[in-house]
Amino acid sequence: MANRLDAMNPTMTSTPSVSQAKAANSASRPATNNQNVIKRLQSELMTLMTSPTAGISAFPSNDMTKWNATMEGPQDTPYQDLTFKLTISYPSNYPYAPPEVLFKTPIYHPNVDFSGRICLDILKPGGEGKEGAWSAALNTSSVLLSIQSLLGEPNNSSPLNGEAAILWDKDQAEFKKKVLARHVKPEDVEDTA
Repeated sequence: MANRLDAMNPTMTSTPSVSQAKAANSASRPATNNQNVIKRLQSELMTLMTSPTAGISAFPSNDMTKWNATMEGPQDTPYQDLTFKLTISYPSNYPYAPPEVLFKTPIYHPNVDFSGRICLDILKPGGEGKEGAWSAALNTSSVLLSIQSLLGEPNNSSPLNGEAAILWDKDQAEFKKKVLARHVKPEDVEDTA
């Protein structure tokens, strides 16, 4: 009743309801979630800088939620001595949803399509009724390490590039030729994050 009276008489004051207070509070702080994402990413960046992992680096571009990464191919794989550029885009609900990671350097791999998209369980949202393995406990470093590991141990039962999966299993020499033919030197790939 008070709310109807308040609407009829704008000079009358009343105490806002709990739902009105929550709505007003959330409207006045729209960046809170983004601020949490930025804090998390700053912490991850500090960890990457103070405890670097050999063959992997990642830094934000002008936007803290868009990073450029560089990864060396693992030893004793067709990707040995090759370097790859990747972009990482973090959603507004990170770390509760996975980042989007794309290869910018062209790569020939069973679990990477020709657009650079990567098929890796930890890059899929997890949760109730979902098959993805993403967890908020994961971070940029663990994602990049998993991708680097995927280079040497593809999941050929779930390929994005069927031809590459077949060659990986049947003809490593031909596979290596395709890897080298598709690879572009990192300095020839623009940072686009």
